[in-house]
Amino acid sequence: MHQSDHDIRNRLLIARLPAMPQILIKLIEHLQADDAGMPELAALIAKDAGMTSKILSVANSSAYHRNNRAVGLEQSLVSLGTDMIKTLVISESVFQTFNSFPHSGSTDLRAFWRDSLTTAVIARDIAKQTDYPHVEEAYLAGLLHNVGRLALLATAPKEYAFNFTARDDEDLCAVEQRTLQITHSEAGAWLIERWNLDSFLADSVLYHHEPVARLESAHPLIRIVRLAHLMTTHEEDEAIAIGSGLSSLDDDALHVIAQAAARQVEKAAAYLGIELAGADDIVAPPASMPPPDPVQQRLSEEVRNMVLVSEMGQTFARQQGETGMLEAMTRSARILFGFDNTAVLLENPTGHALVGVAAGEQQQRLSEFSIPLAKGGAIADAARGRKPAFLTRGAQGGIAEEQLFRILGSDALVCLPLVAGQRCLGVLVGAAAAWQLPSHQKRERFLQAFGNQAAAALETAISERGHARRQIAHVAEEYREASRRVVHEVNNPLSIIKNYLSVLDHKLARREPVVGEMSILNEEIDRVGQLINGLADLQPTEATRVTDVGRVVDDVLRLFRATDFVPASVQILVRMQDGPAEIDGDADILKQILVNLIKNAVEALPGGGRIEISNRGHVNRERRLYLELVVSDNGPGLSTEVLANLFTPVRSSKEGQHHGLGLSIVHSLVKKLNGMITCRSGTAGSTFAGTTFEILLPARGSSSQIAGAQARAMDSV
Repeated sequence: MHQSDHDIRNRLLIARLPAMPQILIKLIEHLQADDAGMPELAALIAKDAGMTSKILSVANSSAYHRNNRAVGLEQSLVSLGTDMIKTLVISESVFQTFNSFPHSGSTDLRAFWRDSLTTAVIARDIAKQTDYPHVEEAYLAGLLHNVGRLALLATAPKEYAFNFTARDDEDLCAVEQRTLQITHSEAGAWLIERWNLDSFLADSVLYHHEPVARLESAHPLIRIVRLAHLMTTHEEDEAIAIGSGLSSLDDDALHVIAQAAARQVEKAAAYLGIELAGADDIVAPPASMPPPDPVQQRLSEEVRNMVLVSEMGQTFARQQGETGMLEAMTRSARILFGFDNTAVLLENPTGHALVGVAAGEQQQRLSEFSIPLAKGGAIADAARGRKPAFLTRGAQGGIAEEQLFRILGSDALVCLPLVAGQRCLGVLVGAAAAWQLPSHQKRERFLQAFGNQAAAALETAISERGHARRQIAHVAEEYREASRRVVHEVNNPLSIIKNYLSVLDHKLARREPVVGEMSILNEEIDRVGQLINGLADLQPTEATRVTDVGRVVDDVLRLFRATDFVPASVQILVRMQDGPAEIDGDADILKQILVNLIKNAVEALPGGGRIEISNRGHVNRERRLYLELVVSDNGPGLSTEVLANLFTPVRSSKEGQHHGLGLSIVHSLVKKLNGMITCRSGTAGSTFAGTTFEILLPARGSSSQIAGAQARAMDSV
């Protein structure tokens, strides 16, 4: 019977074929989210009653559960592990969808399920071996690669019933094209495209019968599904030979994948409740199975515990802050070990006691709870000995332990030290039933591994908190230091402005001209703004500006002499050499340096004395030309303690608004001019009396001269 292509597609549209389950769509989104964890996965699965039932039944089966107490959903998820959960959710979702297709209930799907599961398992293993980033997508593509056969059976049951049981190969596609004008590959791809997935899933279904030569440069998912399909429907050696160009794996690796597939398919079918016995090439298991090897069982349990601990470590690492870390730690402990309640006791800053962390319903009592480490007790001993302790009510422990029994409302406690490296951060206390303690004691190594993972993550969170506090303190100190510097520097021009206003007042009263004073006031007001902006690094200094040192010295002395700041008992002498004394640097910075030094010298001469400012000419220092400027006084000199910390910001012993910042600011300003400053000081009666500051400032053009000399030296080599 020949139906038109248009007709069969119309029949597919009106067949009301099932859409992809929402939980599977959400799961795909979840797997693509880097920060998605176990709690989010649990919340997703909990919305689907059928899926929840499936997860619980597998988790409580003999393969995963060995005691008589049924486990809940979250604990089931953790005990199964992430990989098994993904496989179960994907498989169960597709299984439910396939069973919803019309005519599926009246058709023997055992062979269909065998091929789909085998292709999915092989595709997943190939994806892992070839580092394809979306392993679960490959598994899903393998499960869905033949969904088109169910779609065609649903839309054309009479025409397709015989073809559904036929061998799945290129001959089948030719028959489908001849009878229905559409192949099951095209029908499956069309169906998946209706699900609007942002994936090459539909393409992998469409091309799973395409000649291998055409696919050697195709997207990895397409090549993975094609190779998996070949290995499912052909003899092993034949399939590997045909599909050798579809992957980078060698023959040995593909043989290992093929050999492992049959066992994994039987296991997956058992978990999903799918009957495969009776399907072609399926061998029924023997009537009596040999007893399980206890060593193998123990090894499997240890491996599963390692995986769980690793999973918990990743969960802990995703937490933000100490609070989030503690919540994740207690929640995971309840899930993994079946604790009814938990409490966390952390070592206090002095290391002398364990104090409770406020959490849960007993926040007030826990926040006030404390156990001195020095006085002993079962919990303190567990922390000091760094080994888990298992306590029963009334059998052991002191008042502190009795309090915890009442706070947590249990008759047994598991005390798990949180050990990171050589340090015990505290103890996690879990509430359990007395009959559970033997089981917990058997899992002592698992408990310790969990405690170590939690402690490592907690130590990181605590360290980050301390680092954040240190950063805040450092920024605050920098802000205070900058504020003190601004206050100190601005006080100099403000003092000058204040004194000039007094002079201005007297001159105006005598009706004398004040043009010069007004000019100085304007300059100083501008300097206040420049100081504030300069200290805030808002106006960087131009390095190429040329300054006449003699003119700056004259301007500074004019400021001091025109006011009452320099008493009559203090004499200021200036010794400047003939000729220009120019430097590379900003005049305002040099002005700040001289104002600070002269102001300090005046304050050091309360009984009078002499201040001398001199230009000693040029000196060559480290192949660079400098101008030497000296400011000295014949005062009492500086003590050795002051000299030792001369250019560091310290608290001054001066009274009033002096902060001991002047010389540290002078030092930083000289550095800003690319200069150097040194100090010599001696007390009366010594070889050298008074204080002298020697400042080396870059002479004009010295930078370019040195660069030229270096270039000439290189040319001569």
